[in-house]
Amino acid sequence: MSSVLSGSELSSTSNATAVPAKRVKWTREPLFHFILIGALLFGVDSLIAGQADDPNRIELDRQVDAEAQQAFEAARGRKPDAAELKALRQVWLDNEVLYREGLALGLDKGDKSIRERVIFKALSMVDSNTKRPAFDDKAVREWFEKNRARYDIPQRFNFQEAVLSGEASEATVRSFVSALNSGTTPEVQAGLRVFTDRPHANLVDSYGEEFATALESAPAGEWRALQTKSGWRAMRLDAVVPAEPADYEQLRGVVTQDWTDVLMSEQRSAAVAALAKKYTIVIDGVKQ
Repeated sequence: MSSVLSGSELSSTSNATAVPAKRVKWTREPLFHFILIGALLFGVDSLIAGQADDPNRIELDRQVDAEAQQAFEAARGRKPDAAELKALRQVWLDNEVLYREGLALGLDKGDKSIRERVIFKALSMVDSNTKRPAFDDKAVREWFEKNRARYDIPQRFNFQEAVLSGEASEATVRSFVSALNSGTTPEVQAGLRVFTDRPHANLVDSYGEEFATALESAPAGEWRALQTKSGWRAMRLDAVVPAEPADYEQLRGVVTQDWTDVLMSEQRSAAVAALAKKYTIVIDGVKQ
């Protein structure tokens, strides 16, 4: 619930939830590489059946792409970019290789209709041949330095938004913030939202790059009319919280586990890639 703003009196009854500063790209999560993504993996039975005449041919076509994009958009609220779509394709291909290997090894016995279980049975066999890397402090430290963005707390921004009732055209918002800054009574009422500890990436996701740049360069304590990807907003920057570099010694345990997970994931990927060499991979009609 938002408070009501009238004149120059602005009070808040709600505080927007802060977004954690740590942000890890989903494509880098070790376990995600082998997670089955809803319709992406359960909606391709007809495709598999159509390739039954050539068990060593794997074809990824527009149908699979469409299902992947639909699953991603349902989970993320947006369409995947080119890099994310490429990662989704790789997930599908890896799982298809594991599925074929599982069938070849008879892992579908008593479980013929459940593709997910066949894939995970095949993956468990791949995992049985992976080896946990021995701890190497120097290697872990070097990996930490290369991946600092995963652990450093970025610069964050505290700000307020006056949510105007009714139309929020550029002229209306500019008139509103002008009245607030001059101490006069605006002609429209508004609710107040307060945001704390929002990093740059979150500002871009929520409002757009142009807005993030404008807010970050605005003087603290002054209301501004700023354009977002969904329209004009009345915003006031309250404070900038400095970035905090991560301390390896404090995070040694967490970093070591992340490093181990990444190396184990690389072993899995390499093992699946080796299995994939026996198959003819075709993407959009083009042999890879």
